[in-house]
Amino acid sequence: MKNFLLGALLSLAGFPGLLSAQEQQMAQIGDFKLESGEVIPDCAIGYRTFGTLNSDRSNAVLFPTAFGWRSAGLATRIGAGKLVDSVNYYVIAVDFLGDGISSSPSNSKSKPGLSFPQFSIRDIVNVEQKLVSENMHIRHLHAVIGFSMGGMQAFQWAVSYPDFVDKIVSIVGSPQLSSYDLLLWRTLLLALESDPAWKDGQYGREPALHLMNMVQSLALQTPEYVVKNTARQDYPKFESELSQGSDDLDANDTLRQIQALLSADVAASFGGSLQRAAAAVHAQALVIVNKQDHLVNPLPASTFANLLHAQLIELDSNCGHRVHGCEMQRIGQEIGAFLAK
Repeated sequence: MKNFLLGALLSLAGFPGLLSAQEQQMAQIGDFKLESGEVIPDCAIGYRTFGTLNSDRSNAVLFPTAFGWRSAGLATRIGAGKLVDSVNYYVIAVDFLGDGISSSPSNSKSKPGLSFPQFSIRDIVNVEQKLVSENMHIRHLHAVIGFSMGGMQAFQWAVSYPDFVDKIVSIVGSPQLSSYDLLLWRTLLLALESDPAWKDGQYGREPALHLMNMVQSLALQTPEYVVKNTARQDYPKFESELSQGSDDLDANDTLRQIQALLSADVAASFGGSLQRAAAAVHAQALVIVNKQDHLVNPLPASTFANLLHAQLIELDSNCGHRVHGCEMQRIGQEIGAFLAK
């Protein structure tokens, strides 16, 4: 696994308007205490910026990464005709913990591998808030936008920092995992841990995680989409592409990300009550779900949207969880209108 922390120490975070060419940047957070009480020593967070911060710093939009994504990949979702416009907004694409760029099991010198502590969605949001407020000196966000696990972070931002952000957009995210989600993601975790090449996290060569990737692929898109887009004779190639490549996440990074995803629950600090969590939210919300999403069940997001009296868009696409790419132009138009209100 390449150590992406090296070669990215252009930390002009105190002057975010000066470096807006989508380059990888790093912010040094210092020792970061997690909710568990454990500490990530010398915590570093990666990010990229798109567009220009206006004079009163009121157009900043945070765009956190999704499971298995990095900020470089979010560039395909930023710009005209995409999910978020970088002409009117200063978009901060942030690498969350455990993605191999920000502090992770794969790049930590003091706590490598599984000695790197488990972290939660709330920990991820807390460290992002420190990045924005203390390193980038932005005291308020116009919006937090995310898809999938990034959408989970958007919900948590609204609950954890109700006066820091004006608007949130969650696309195929969830405020609280359903029983189906728990079953699926626990299965993925067990598939990773059962891989003989994983060796309890003590591997020398990166394991392919073939079974885990196959299980995830079963839920990522609908059966109809797979059948229509993958001919039977092309199946061997389709399956071989599910083996993890050299540029994908390190296996221990993946494990910690799955564990963080399993922690997603905005009601955790409110006695398990989504109603009480919703009452704490001050931000306006746009919630976009896909009825045919088999990877993140849409029901909790729809329920929470109703509790928030939020704008709810229910898509019905056989693209499944990847609707943020298949329907990017339509979703981007809805987001653009929502942000401009």
